[in-house]
Amino acid sequence: MAHGADSVKSILYALGANSAIFLAKLAAALYTGSGAMLAEAVHSLADAGNQGLLLFGHKMAKSPPSPDYPLGRGKEIYFWSFIVALILFSMGGLFSMYEGYHKLHAAEPLHRPYIALAVLTFAIAAESVSLWGCLREVSKERRGRSYYRWFRETRNSSLLVVFGEDIAALFGLILATLAIAATMLTGDPLYDALGTMAIGVLLVLVAFFIGLEVKSLLVGQGVDPAIKEEMLSLLQNRPEIHTIYNMLTLQMGEDVVVSVKAKMHASGSEEQMIKNINACEAALRIAFPQILWLFFEPDIKE
Repeated sequence: MAHGADSVKSILYALGANSAIFLAKLAAALYTGSGAMLAEAVHSLADAGNQGLLLFGHKMAKSPPSPDYPLGRGKEIYFWSFIVALILFSMGGLFSMYEGYHKLHAAEPLHRPYIALAVLTFAIAAESVSLWGCLREVSKERRGRSYYRWFRETRNSSLLVVFGEDIAALFGLILATLAIAATMLTGDPLYDALGTMAIGVLLVLVAFFIGLEVKSLLVGQGVDPAIKEEMLSLLQNRPEIHTIYNMLTLQMGEDVVVSVKAKMHASGSEEQMIKNINACEAALRIAFPQILWLFFEPDIKE
């Protein structure tokens, strides 16, 4: 994606962390009987599966254009990102809420809660490493914007999903730790059940906002506003161009489709005008290598 962000690297960070965390959490949940720990184990399993889906989406998105898909299959990554949001909502959020509700009505004491706390400490450390790797990639395309603004404007759906998952996972782990600690201090398993439900609510909210952003990409968004301004600036400063009437862009995963309508400076011949247009297109492709398709229409009025 733009500005060197490597979303695949962040996916691999998350996949490694979540796979190890899932195994540790599952063992601790079965041993201690903690609902909050079981909810976290299911969350980590869903996250690991989600990263596999994102990697598959990246592979499919790189398929070359064909007669059936003349603009390529770059939007594949948006589809799989949306599926990931649905899984996070259902397997993560709704299951955790159900487990918490079940615990409220069939409370069971925790067994060996110190083991659960030890696993959670390991999980927080591993998830922090994953989030650190994700934030490194986010910083490459954030361009001084707040994380919230980047989240709303980014066209990198897989990085957006990993970012949301990592944030939800880290806060979920903190909630699980607090729930188990409160249960240990009071002897009341109610806190474990409430912690489980709180994790579910957190995951549902994160999945909802991820789904909203990915839905916009599926419907068809243009490039990042800052990148579009850079494209326009480059064209407006070209000596061959008199006026830019319009420029449309469409983000297709890592690929971009650009359509330009412009008035060209007088060149003396049709052949020279074609050469001037080709020069403008070449300059744009060099500056923005993510452009897969570029359509340039010369005109004399808007």
